[in-house]
Amino acid sequence: MTSKLSVILFCLLALVIVGCKRGSAPSSTGAQQSASPTSEQQHAAGGVAATPTESKFFKGSIGNTLDLQMKLLKSAEQLTGHYFYQKVGTKISLRGTIDNSGNVVLQEFDPAGKQTGEFRGVWTVDKEDGLVSIAGNWSKPQGEQGADKKTAFSVHEEPIFFTGDVDVVHKQIKESNKKLMYEIDANYPQLTGGNNPNFEKLNQLLRGFATKQVGSFKKDMAPKAGEEPRPEGSMGSDMNVAYTIALAQDDLVSVEFGVGSYYQGAAHPNSYTAVINYDLKNGKQLKLGDVFKPGSKYLQALSTYCVNELKKVGKEKGPDSMLEDRWIKEGAGPTSKNYESWTITKKGLGINFDSYQVAPYAAGPQFVMVPYSAIKEHVNPDGPLGQFVK
Repeated sequence: MTSKLSVILFCLLALVIVGCKRGSAPSSTGAQQSASPTSEQQHAAGGVAATPTESKFFKGSIGNTLDLQMKLLKSAEQLTGHYFYQKVGTKISLRGTIDNSGNVVLQEFDPAGKQTGEFRGVWTVDKEDGLVSIAGNWSKPQGEQGADKKTAFSVHEEPIFFTGDVDVVHKQIKESNKKLMYEIDANYPQLTGGNNPNFEKLNQLLRGFATKQVGSFKKDMAPKAGEEPRPEGSMGSDMNVAYTIALAQDDLVSVEFGVGSYYQGAAHPNSYTAVINYDLKNGKQLKLGDVFKPGSKYLQALSTYCVNELKKVGKEKGPDSMLEDRWIKEGAGPTSKNYESWTITKKGLGINFDSYQVAPYAAGPQFVMVPYSAIKEHVNPDGPLGQFVK
């Protein structure tokens, strides 16, 4: 009897041990999978492809058309999304595939579901910032007349990293006045989806900036008392607002606006940059001083780096650069006025110097990326930039 009982107990113990091992196996395998990307996530560029259902936003061109915007959703080898031209605004549906070598095929469709074109290109990942580029050719659908004619295209991912169901929507204000001979094309982004109540606060700022530029231009265009009407057939005036997203994530958004205008009779167009840097976590627009330690000499640090970089560019390009020391010293000196146009990126602060600021108009605007390593000691570790400073 004792012998039978011993056998029964031994069998029960063996079953418990086997059961425990089987129960623990999934967690061990899951840990290994999360630490190493699967074969589906690898591609020819040596990087890691987007995780399933991850949205990616692109800007680029087809042929000579430079204002193309594209959004793609990647799930394993499947791609879906849309693209549009800023000047038109109509979304064109996309769906296609990407293989293990990074070869992309995207077919475009009109609202009725008819295929109207096809993109064929290669998906590559930049080793420095991890952003995706797709380059190749666009053509009409196979079998249609002219399908053998190809047009080069290239799109580059924007640094947009929202989690959850958040979208960046393109908005446009487009007006023309034949009598007063002017055209307006103002573009700005808006955030939709998600559950952050501060999205609408930011949207109001972005929308308000664009509408303010439009209103100011139209005011300038209004006929003055006693002013002679503009000669019919003469060159008119125009104003445009474009934008670039330097960074967009759950807690921070940095948008750079480029404002350009031409007034009838002027010697040349005018342009300048303006920025909106916004703390989505606390619901407020950021000033440059907000990201640095109180009382720190951050302007001196920014100025020292920018002056050295601009002088370096001037020496490399020679006399043709028109970057003279006297211009640089004045336009990039350590004053808050010189550093009003700045954007936030994961690599550093982007500083814009508009035309006339550090060089004559003919030299054009200048840009310097200040790495966080150059301003690390001044950055507030508990502020918005703390996450980028290691």
